[in-house]
Amino acid sequence: MSADNAEAPSGHIVLEYQLDAPPEKVWRAISVPGLRDVWLPDAALADPEPTVVAPGEAIRYRMREDEPPFIESAVTFRIAFNDCGGTCLRVIHELAAPSIERMTKPANSNAPSMLRAA
Repeated sequence: MSADNAEAPSGHIVLEYQLDAPPEKVWRAISVPGLRDVWLPDAALADPEPTVVAPGEAIRYRMREDEPPFIESAVTFRIAFNDCGGTCLRVIHELAAPSIERMTKPANSNAPSMLRAA
């Protein structure tokens, strides 16, 4: 197994791994809840069900931090055959778009967010 940092857009982390295992085995590890839970537990996910599934190719999960401000992100796993007969696993972790509430409310404010009319 080897890992390479691929070029990533701002706010994204992209890791690429070359695995000896066949793509079918890697797909099971990232898509079957009982197997996935060993290394990506349900507690780290905003929803244990994937938001996007392209069977045998890609799967995406929503994640949420367990401490305030409970920032959400998405992690996408893409798999493909590599030249050695194994699997290329690409992990793309991206922050969710910041909400208006987070951008307009001061960190020490307990008041609800309100927008002013111009």
